[in-house]
Amino acid sequence: MVITTWEEATLSYDHKTTKEKPFYEDFLSSWKPRVSYHFNEEVSRFHFGVRHPMKPFRLMLTDHLVLGYKLHECMDLYRPRRATREEILEFHDDAYIDFLQRVTPDNVKEFTKVFTKFNIGDDCPIFDGMYDYSSIYTGASLDASRKLINEQSDIAINWSGGLHHAKKFEASGFCYINDIVLGILNLLRYHPRVLYIDIDVHHGDGVQEAFYATDRVMTLSFHKYNGDYFPGTGNVDEIGSGVGKHYSLNVPLRDGIDDDSYIRLFKSIVEPVLTSYQPGAIVLQCGADSLGCDRLGCFNLNTKAHAECVRFVRSFNLPMMVVGGGGYTPRNVSRLWCLETSVCLDVELDSRLPASIPFVKYFAPDYSLFPNLSGKIDNKNSRKYLESVKTQVMEQLRYLNGAPSIQMQEVPPDLMGYDQETDCAMADERSDRTTDERDAEQEAKDGVRRGEQVE
Repeated sequence: MVITTWEEATLSYDHKTTKEKPFYEDFLSSWKPRVSYHFNEEVSRFHFGVRHPMKPFRLMLTDHLVLGYKLHECMDLYRPRRATREEILEFHDDAYIDFLQRVTPDNVKEFTKVFTKFNIGDDCPIFDGMYDYSSIYTGASLDASRKLINEQSDIAINWSGGLHHAKKFEASGFCYINDIVLGILNLLRYHPRVLYIDIDVHHGDGVQEAFYATDRVMTLSFHKYNGDYFPGTGNVDEIGSGVGKHYSLNVPLRDGIDDDSYIRLFKSIVEPVLTSYQPGAIVLQCGADSLGCDRLGCFNLNTKAHAECVRFVRSFNLPMMVVGGGGYTPRNVSRLWCLETSVCLDVELDSRLPASIPFVKYFAPDYSLFPNLSGKIDNKNSRKYLESVKTQVMEQLRYLNGAPSIQMQEVPPDLMGYDQETDCAMADERSDRTTDERDAEQEAKDGVRRGEQVE
């Protein structure tokens, strides 16, 4: 039986009103963060290969949903430039980046001897525009970090980023350049401490490895672990080394974890971590392969549960960079990241997808923002097991004697992120302006002297 509401029975709207009606409801909460959305549409035009699970066009679908729900009206939009070689070399090795810039599908035979060295293969293939693709998503994360540093944004979103497996000297797990590490390095120029939280189904090994021996970054990763599942790291005994001992936290999970168990565990760990570490900024990696029904994932999470993690971290009102990551069922990835964009904005979306968006048939048969993705895999995470994992993580926090302190230097002037050509042009402009001011000041003094001589 279909029940018609009073509004549907008595009210009708003209075409223009219906077209202009937003697909979201603004909660008008007391704190409205300044949210920025960093997206260069070129990043979705690359192709890893027909059989490869990584599909950059998922970013185009995400952008269509964000625009279809009119979320662009609520935030600042940026089309970031590509990261420069010099910016990328802040973390990555020169020889490795030189290889990425030079190799192409046409000259690939010239480089086969170094494939093993740089971990090139089925997971990380050579494809047209590989370096361009990497520099675009990396440039977006660097731009997002700069907006946080300059206090232009409270939350900066880059769904094309989050490639957390890339290492200093090699590619790994579909990732060639680690935009997260580069973004965090930028944030560390301003913030004494940065907390990295990873909710991808795979362990954030590249980020953990980069900051394993420092206490200025705490890494916290929730992921599937059994010793064999890629990347094979992320057990609770990986706690950091040297100064960074106890600043790497891992939450290894088993197949099929459900919404309630995940949210309960996430909140019970993240809050004491934030209280103990007291970061100046947070980087949240929102890999969508932890959703149920993902092509490579093995959890039972729905979009609302995944987004609840973002909502919880946002509630601490700290500067936050939000990035994408894994996710290999594009229609679910795009729905999730659109929903999490709305969470950052603190607005509620209509469950019906906007009918006007391109590729709307791709979301058949439900055409809903909240598809049912749960219950497809048996949950092997007993309450006893999850409590034991939580206890081990809490035990690590006991070793921390408060938040580590650091002597901060003057923030470098190059954090605006202009390229070299723009920097030179601005320097010339400043020099010309200074010269003009000096000439005007000298002319005024000469005029006074000439007046005195006349008198």
